[in-house]
Parts: sequence; structure tokens; C-alpha cells
Amino acid sequence: MSKAQTSCPECSGHLQRERDETVCNECGLVVGADRIDRGPEWRSSTDGEASGKRTGAPLTRSRHDRGLSTEIGYGRGETTRLTGRKRRSVARMRRQHNRARTGSKRERNKVYAFTEVRRVVGALSLPAHVREQACALFESAQNEDLLQGRSLEGFAAATVYAVCRVQNISRTIEEVVEPARATTNELKAAYDALNRELGLPTGPIDPREYLARYATELGLPTAVESRARELAGEAVEDGTASGRNPGGFAAACLYLAAREHDRDLTQADAADVADVSSVTVRAGFYALRDGAA
Repeated sequence: MSKAQTSCPECSGHLQRERDETVCNECGLVVGADRIDRGPEWRSSTDGEASGKRTGAPLTRSRHDRGLSTEIGYGRGETTRLTGRKRRSVARMRRQHNRARTGSKRERNKVYAFTEVRRVVGALSLPAHVREQACALFESAQNEDLLQGRSLEGFAAATVYAVCRVQNISRTIEEVVEPARATTNELKAAYDALNRELGLPTGPIDPREYLARYATELGLPTAVESRARELAGEAVEDGTASGRNPGGFAAACLYLAAREHDRDLTQADAADVADVSSVTVRAGFYALRDGAA
């Protein structure tokens, strides 16, 4: 029935809607029917209020099956309690089901690596998109056969570090290695393979990316951070920062800015927050001072 139709096509009588049908009052002709239930798409199976949830978890790249697989869970409560033969049968089905989900070594490696990626990302308090992209990058490396002869833990940590580099998130290799189960050499070997074979769009790290975090950890005021940002920007433009450890150079900028504002900050404290040696901070400080002169 057309939306504009208000009279019966047979007798021109008045039309009236009853439930999901449109009926003529004069001749009883059913002119149209709308079987779509426009009520809520959920219902409560308990005495409480309906929650409104009608779907499962969203798709995610951080799961080897994108979160599409099902699980035979462990029920709780009187209604799901099993005993005897039925309980053993369900236990066997659950065991076989879990084995079928990771039937190949490739899938088992992916499950282990994705678990490690999620753990490292969580320990570093990184956003969810880093986790998703790191897992996608690991899958690309696996498809290119880059994992053979290399550490899975190293590749998991390297993908997190690589995504941080691409997204300009200030995390050093030392910071990524600390919560990871990989060594620094394993991470570097995996990262070099990723960068060489996949052509990651990574560039030099800007020291200014570290300033806000370092200044907060050192308890420095905004004025010191702003001055350090100016020093780092000038150093990047004139090439003073080229070839230097970006984290250590950021610490040197904060050290010089703190001295200009008469703040009590030692080279050792600045080096400690950047996880570098005092020599690195001192070298950056001399370069900044000579450049300013």
C-alpha cells in the first residue's frame, strides 16, 4: 500500500490500521500488511531488566580468529550443573573444540604472539589501535615467512615498537623490552627484518615527543617544558639533533631549560628518566649550549 493511500481501492471506504494490517472498514479488504516487529530486539530471560545486549564482542585483529570462534564455557548455577557421564562428555567436546581452533603450528604461533602483544601493550598503557595494528603487522610478517629462525617473543615486541614508531608514540626500545619476554637483541633483529622486508614508513623520532612525559615524571613546570620544546625544535631544524638518541636529547633539552629557569635538576636525574647514561645527557647539553652560542 502506498503511504499516500487513505481509501480502499475497491469501495473507496475508510482504511484503518489494526496491529500489522491495514483493513477497509466497509468491505474488510486487507490492503496492506507490515510484518516487521518494530519493538526492541532483545528480551530479558530473567526477572531483572533487559540489558539491551544482542550481539557478541566486536571483531578484532588481536585475536587469531578475529573473535569469531565460539567457546564451550563452564556454566555456573544450578541450571547448568552436569554430573557423571554427561560432564565427561562435555569435557571431551570442550577439549576437542579447543584443539580444533588451533589445529596448525601457524595458528598456535599466532595465538601465542597475539597474547604477548596484548600483554606488552597493556603493560605500556598503549591505546587499543596500537594493539590491533601490531597484531596485523605480525600476521603480515608471518605471511612473508619472516619468523623462521627468529624469536616469536622478539617479533611480538618488535611489532609493538614498530607501530609506536610509525604512529609517533614516544616509546624507546628499552621501554618495550622491559615488560616483554624478549631480549634487546631479539627485538632489534626482528625489527630490522620488519623494516627491511615490509618497508615500514618509519622516520627519525622527534625528541619533542618525549618531553611531556619526561617533564611530568621529573615534576617540572610547564614553563620548563615549553622552553625545552623550543630548544628541541631549533635543534631539529638546524640538524643538531641528527644522529643522537632522541630520548637522551630530550632529557638534555629539559636539563638546559631547567638550568635557565633555576630549577634543581641534575644530569643523573634527567638521564635516569630517559634510561640513558649521564654522558649522553651531557653530550646533548654541550651541543645545545654550543649551538645557542
